[in-house]
Amino acid sequence: MIGTLKTEPARTRPDLLAAPTTAALSSWGDDGVLVAPIDPELADTAAFCEAYEVPLDVSANCVVVSGKREGAVRYAACVILATTRADVNGVVRRMLDVRKASFAPMAEAVELTGMEYGGITPVGLPEGWPILVDARVVATPYVIIGSGVRHSKIALPGAALATLPGAQVVEDLAKGVDTVSRESNG
Repeated sequence: MIGTLKTEPARTRPDLLAAPTTAALSSWGDDGVLVAPIDPELADTAAFCEAYEVPLDVSANCVVVSGKREGAVRYAACVILATTRADVNGVVRRMLDVRKASFAPMAEAVELTGMEYGGITPVGLPEGWPILVDARVVATPYVIIGSGVRHSKIALPGAALATLPGAQVVEDLAKGVDTVSRESNG
């Protein structure tokens, strides 16, 4: 258990997961994935960590980033610790091979992922999307991430995120910041 979260195996609680997350977990095969119900009004990182006594350095955000190349929009998800912010127009832009990258608009991110804003998770993203995972996240024994909905959170080994389909572990994907990252659409 992390903080005051009351976790249980995620596969036993599909009511606490978005449909794409449930589908991904059924084929992923990772039994170390836990889920905990939370107050949906406290889903945003700073409020969540304070209310549930979860350290910021074990809370990870998933942000959807997009950029255009030759008229086609390219998407990626970036998974970073709450104590950092994604290097969108440096590392992410180069990895997407686009001229300019930015956070995907909320409505677009929600529609494309089938998840709720503020709960977007790398587990169950659209096929073919790169999932860029900061190396610091992978090095964290257990991290808390979104579940696809605002009324729960997932806890899993940070290293498990490196095994997701399309995942790439990236050194320095994020830059450190002094306060909690507010750049979360997930």
